[in-house]
Amino acid sequence: MNTIQTDSAIKPLTLYAIAILALLSAVAPLATDMYLPGFPLLSRDLGASATEVQLTLTAFLVALALGQLLFGPLSDRYGRRKPLIIGTSLAVVAGALCVVTPDAHTLMILRALQGIGGAAGVVLARAIISDSTTDEVTSARLFQLMMIIGGLAPVLAPIVGTGIVAVAGWRAIFAVVALLSLIALAGVLFFIQESLPEEKRTTGGVTELWAKTRILAGNRSYIGYILTVGFTFMVLFSYIAASPFVYQNILGFSATAYSIAFGINAGAMILGGVLSAWLVERVGPRRLTLYGLGIIQISALLVLLCVLTGAGPWLLAPAIFMVVAPIGMILGNASALAIAQAKEEAGTASAVLGALQFILGGIASPLVGLAGEQDALPMAIVMMIAAPLALSCFWLATPRARSFRTPLRMGA
Repeated sequence: MNTIQTDSAIKPLTLYAIAILALLSAVAPLATDMYLPGFPLLSRDLGASATEVQLTLTAFLVALALGQLLFGPLSDRYGRRKPLIIGTSLAVVAGALCVVTPDAHTLMILRALQGIGGAAGVVLARAIISDSTTDEVTSARLFQLMMIIGGLAPVLAPIVGTGIVAVAGWRAIFAVVALLSLIALAGVLFFIQESLPEEKRTTGGVTELWAKTRILAGNRSYIGYILTVGFTFMVLFSYIAASPFVYQNILGFSATAYSIAFGINAGAMILGGVLSAWLVERVGPRRLTLYGLGIIQISALLVLLCVLTGAGPWLLAPAIFMVVAPIGMILGNASALAIAQAKEEAGTASAVLGALQFILGGIASPLVGLAGEQDALPMAIVMMIAAPLALSCFWLATPRARSFRTPLRMGA
């Protein structure tokens, strides 16, 4: 069986295991992206406003954040595999119940439960990779590989979602997501081994977990990198939440054209990850992250100018594309850099990282809908605020005196 070798003292990750970890990480984006084309129809069928529909997304994202804060520390105490099985099982059940939801408020509750369950896959996939690697370059490459494999499904998700909505309605989308969660659960049972030996697990209960959280809070590099990830995620989710209405209601795209445009943007983000995985050993994860952040600064400004001047789709759509594309260079590298600062607390470190990014994403989602379905200005403003904050936090984490390629030690 093919493996990705890391260190002779550490169990290697098989390619099957990497694929399952990627699917676990992809279920959350799938649970978001696949039902985006159904937003307008869902709004009409449930008698809900655009903001209420976007709040179903917010409920999912906030629960995804809080769930990671639960499963991350638990995995440091009890190992990775058992919490992963429990959480993924919850995601399967909640996803199936979304199919029969009677109203938007019930859907919000079920989406929250789905988010809590899905959090296990997101946080523990990162922790398992951290357990199985010994240096940040290898870790960054595996994060990028996981993003590439897991990103193939979100690229196709809006197109597939459009087809499902046209044939079977928006409820069928949640049935498909539940089925994918079930496949991921089966993959965990067959291909994912325990990656955290008992001798490396925490034993001090809540007190020790709180102490480790305080250690992380005092690590400037870790805090700077997770904030870089978080604000970049805020840029991404301002686009994700607003995109159905921006493309269809403002730019006049059909549901099919919107799905194609969304897929092109997601494909560009994946290509950014592929390029990053190829270059990371020669260029270094810090410099690649910096390049991506620089591109986003300029692109977010272009989006704002296009919105303020009333530019048509031939200008605004490419500007949005340029915002999304470099995100693939940032998230994997910055995540690897963050968790590399806290290898001994990988579960808790991954949980705080994931919680922060989805909280900021959840904040962005309702903000972009404040001006209604016919105005892209809130999206542009959120992008223009979050992008410079991400760059500032990156500089906080990596002072100029340090090399962008030299690994940072915990506490540095």
